[in-house]
Amino acid sequence: MPAIPSFGNLRGRGGGVRGRRAPAQTAQRRPQPLSASVVDCGVYVGGERRPGTWTHEEAVREVRDRDDGFVWIGLHEPTELQIQGIAETFGLHELAVEDAVHAHQRPKLERYDDTLFMVFRTVRYIEHSSPTTANEIVESGELMAFLGKDFIITVRHGKHTGLARLRRELDADPERLQNGPADVLHAIADHVVDHFLDVTDKIEDDIDEMEAEVFAPRSRVTSEQIYLFKREVLELRRAVSPLATPMRRLSEGYTRLVPEDVRSYFRNVHDHVTTVAERVESFDELLTTLVDATLGKITLQLNSDMRKITAWAAIIAVPTAIAGIYGMNFEYMPELNFKYGYPLVLGIILGLCLLLYRIFRKNRWL
Repeated sequence: MPAIPSFGNLRGRGGGVRGRRAPAQTAQRRPQPLSASVVDCGVYVGGERRPGTWTHEEAVREVRDRDDGFVWIGLHEPTELQIQGIAETFGLHELAVEDAVHAHQRPKLERYDDTLFMVFRTVRYIEHSSPTTANEIVESGELMAFLGKDFIITVRHGKHTGLARLRRELDADPERLQNGPADVLHAIADHVVDHFLDVTDKIEDDIDEMEAEVFAPRSRVTSEQIYLFKREVLELRRAVSPLATPMRRLSEGYTRLVPEDVRSYFRNVHDHVTTVAERVESFDELLTTLVDATLGKITLQLNSDMRKITAWAAIIAVPTAIAGIYGMNFEYMPELNFKYGYPLVLGIILGLCLLLYRIFRKNRWL
């Protein structure tokens, strides 16, 4: 993103350093400081960015006086007051402006007179040591775009939704902006979907690791951890799946603001969105299978534990029963006066317990 020059060294439209205006010179454009929510404001003519710092009023006046080029304004989490002037200058619909300010929208494409309003949900992968211990895997944000004949206004919500790098790439390659604002919208859509692909690849690696953990002997993966992962995949699904319809509409000639030359590129983006959506759907199905497998392992473990408890209870029942019989304190009971009765009973108890133990071990109850 180009640096904003200080008032002591402001540049004019031609890029030269401004000094005091000489009497014979005509009035020069005096740049004003950008709003706190305006990240960048650029004027593009023939795909090339015009030098200088522009306010939105000066930028739109420049392109409309020329009857050529377009304006690209980037905003970050603006308030209603901060976006009001821009909305009035470019004639943005109040409903779309309200959505752009308050965010929390699902991906969509809407048309208001001669303006398109499009919403993207962006995602970022959060690095972690293991998918079985992570509390958060996907962080989401929002990116809105107002598209007109000679302008595009982007509104971002979230810390990871920056477009500075994309803008620098487009500034360095003017041929990519020959078709005006529609090229910028395509570049943004392609940028967002590329991040979908990156996040999807990393999540697939995490699911493979979790799958290996689930089917490993004595694994400690619980169903709660898998449900947490399903929640994160659902967050990605909400960002990807609804975007397919807007991409398809843009590729089919939904509006004249998108030239035929750009539609083919939107078709490519639509194909990528469809691919990502199918992969995310498969992730959800695989995680459901892992939940079933985990619950099955838990059930098997419970059955095994119950068998062990039952086996030990049966073994303990032998000395308990014999001791209970001879603990009834009757005066006339057999073997009470037998000299070797006590060691004999202990031997019988021990022998029966060992016999039961071997039987249970043979049947794999112990």
